[in-house]
Amino acid sequence: MTEFSSTSTNRLTLLPNRGVLRLSGADRVSFLQGLVSNDVESATPGNAVYACMLTPQGKFLHDFFLIADGDSLLIECEADRREDLMRRLKMYKLRAKIELSDCADAFSVWSTPTPPPNLAGLAYRDPRSPSLGYRLLRARPETVIPDSAPFEDYDRLRIALGVPDGSRDMEIGKAILLENNIDLLNGVTWDKGCYTGQELTARTHYRGLIKKRLAPVGIAGEAPAIGTPITENGVEIGEMRSSSGDLGLALLRLDILRQQRPVAFGDVTLTPTLPEYLMRFLEQVPA
Repeated sequence: MTEFSSTSTNRLTLLPNRGVLRLSGADRVSFLQGLVSNDVESATPGNAVYACMLTPQGKFLHDFFLIADGDSLLIECEADRREDLMRRLKMYKLRAKIELSDCADAFSVWSTPTPPPNLAGLAYRDPRSPSLGYRLLRARPETVIPDSAPFEDYDRLRIALGVPDGSRDMEIGKAILLENNIDLLNGVTWDKGCYTGQELTARTHYRGLIKKRLAPVGIAGEAPAIGTPITENGVEIGEMRSSSGDLGLALLRLDILRQQRPVAFGDVTLTPTLPEYLMRFLEQVPA
């Protein structure tokens, strides 16, 4: 992990919806390795890991970043769901030599497009996409960062890249990782061995069972609420996810995404605007 000091006027964005847990103890890596979708051993100084925790049936429960910090792992997660994540992790503790604590009062979470060389904190590249830049954990209480960017700037960039924002975009206990691009965003390792929910995740990958993907859409009209079914000629072809102004995320059938054609329903029109990585994926998948 890179250490920074002093102060700067770098354009950072505060992410108030993010919180931090600390996992310490001799078994911290082996404990998580059998529970999450990515290789925990890859969480080394300077290299954060993006991973998900699933139900035994392979459905989404939590997503988070794992950051090595001395003899601990920091877990950057959804702030308002961190107690649920702690509870679920403790269910698997048994005799594992670990300690889990809430660090919400110790850190604030920020995003920045470039490395912040003059700011105190722990910085790491966002492993999901180079376009998302870096994240920075700053100790509380902290000095005010002048000229910080509004959360909407980060949120619109995230949406434009087709990146889900935890339970805002993935329904708890129902969402499938591959439908939400987690495999394309470096959130799944296929060769690390078993973890909770691994069987369904691997089966959907190797058998090509996914028929929909999360994608950015331009919105003409009022943005539909999260969870609104998207229909065409009376047939449901997808579902709306989060949005910011005239840009949103929608879970849509692959044939709709390949054509990148507008979909009109009710008083709104959604037009897929695919990021490069999703276009490459669709070119490789048989129609």
